[in-house]
Amino acid sequence: MRVSAAKRLLLVHAHPDDETIGNGVTMAKYATAGTQVTLVTCTRGEEGEVLLSELANLASDKDDKLGEQRIIELKNAMHELGIKDYRFLGAPNKKWRDSGMMGTPQNDRNDVFWQTDLDEAALELVKIILETKPQVLITYDEFGGYGHPDHIKAHRVAMRAAELAMIKDGK
Repeated sequence: MRVSAAKRLLLVHAHPDDETIGNGVTMAKYATAGTQVTLVTCTRGEEGEVLLSELANLASDKDDKLGEQRIIELKNAMHELGIKDYRFLGAPNKKWRDSGMMGTPQNDRNDVFWQTDLDEAALELVKIILETKPQVLITYDEFGGYGHPDHIKAHRVAMRAAELAMIKDGK
């Protein structure tokens, strides 16, 4: 993607739906105003809670297909919000799994976002920062809003990536 808009906004979220719940109105407002809005989602939300009984089989303790469903949901949400640039962190080569909540067995898996090396993930985000050159970066606070490990890690990755991008960009 080429930087074309005068105003550029980058959002870093942990799972599909976090962006809509936390910043959907903001994203839509700025996209409508002509701001280049880029969303980076760190996981596919595989450990999320399934609320609809007809989708219960997608849960991680059943068919483990929730991530695939959430990719579709993210695409649909971005269409509704008017966001054209949305990506998964590290895609297509890397894929980090939803970590589940602190203290759960899922959180101890080697392939989950919480367990990933900070600089490895941050360097993936640096590529996007240098490409899109955002003036504003939005993510969670250091507690991840409510303590979810992926939200905390998204904050850490975003802050580290911003620092590394400034060094690489010579600022």
